[in-house]
Amino acid sequence: MAEVTLSDLSKSFGATQALRGVSMTIPDGAFVVLLGPTGAGKTTTLRLIAGLEKPDTGDVRIAGASVVNDTPAQRDVAMVFQQYSLYPHLSVRDNLAFPLRSPMIRMPEDQIARRVREVAEVLRIPHKLDNRATALSGGEMQRVSIGRALVRNPRIYLMDEPLSSLDAKLRADLRVELKRIHQDLGATFLYVTHDQIEAMTMATHIGVLDQGRLVQFGTPREIYENPVSTYVASRLGQPHINLLPADAFPGAPHGAATIGLRPEHIITGEGKAAIIQRIEHLGDQTRLHLTLGPHALVTLTDPHSTLTPGETLHIRPLNPLWFDRDGNRI
Repeated sequence: MAEVTLSDLSKSFGATQALRGVSMTIPDGAFVVLLGPTGAGKTTTLRLIAGLEKPDTGDVRIAGASVVNDTPAQRDVAMVFQQYSLYPHLSVRDNLAFPLRSPMIRMPEDQIARRVREVAEVLRIPHKLDNRATALSGGEMQRVSIGRALVRNPRIYLMDEPLSSLDAKLRADLRVELKRIHQDLGATFLYVTHDQIEAMTMATHIGVLDQGRLVQFGTPREIYENPVSTYVASRLGQPHINLLPADAFPGAPHGAATIGLRPEHIITGEGKAAIIQRIEHLGDQTRLHLTLGPHALVTLTDPHSTLTPGETLHIRPLNPLWFDRDGNRI
């Protein structure tokens, strides 16, 4: 494994600037998630590290050495794509073994057999080794796709939204599996997603991208509790943060244009009167959809609450976040 450092990395495709001066360090053994909407520059960052694209400016260093002039094979990285990219005519065993039989590696067959068995155990699919790839479920195919990267034991694993084509339950299951694999291997992962739940549950560090710029980098807790802007605050949290005009509640500091309230940071039973519009009972929590004058907001209450739509509920902020007219944190 190795530390990866990006220094002032920029990349354009014609008139479109995909990445703008990105600098970031991916610590050795970390699970870093790049988070942002489509077009933010997430996949471009991965492709620049992998060597599939060459930067216009800046440097990529792996284990302290620049790799911008190295081929993808020389960089010793492994990439997992959104699509499974399996050979349908081969068994799971041969799909996993394929990278180890490449001219660059040429591992002896006895070592290949041992490595394939080890990775199959990690992925919990040893009973599927002799199945054709076409006989697998979607979740099993994605495990094999991940396994094709794991067998190589590269310096860094690059993952481009590998779970986005799976259904909700499989995504949840494989999130747990990927985190377990990361902890077991002590490997360095760089994972791209637009899914905030994946970022919050798997990452040791999150990098938030906006239109090709890295706007904040830190632990999930740092990003959630201390966002630098309304953009970052809106990227994490389910339900989303409530963003209201600063004068919706008293106490706004000078220069504040917006108050940000996480759903759990609204005290009920005192303060300003709001009307309950809708109630969501989710088992472990209950979400209240409220209106405060013309403004809509969401808060949380006791799972066994007996509140009903149309009732008046008094609310006040707890630990609000304040932002200026440009959306920057005050």
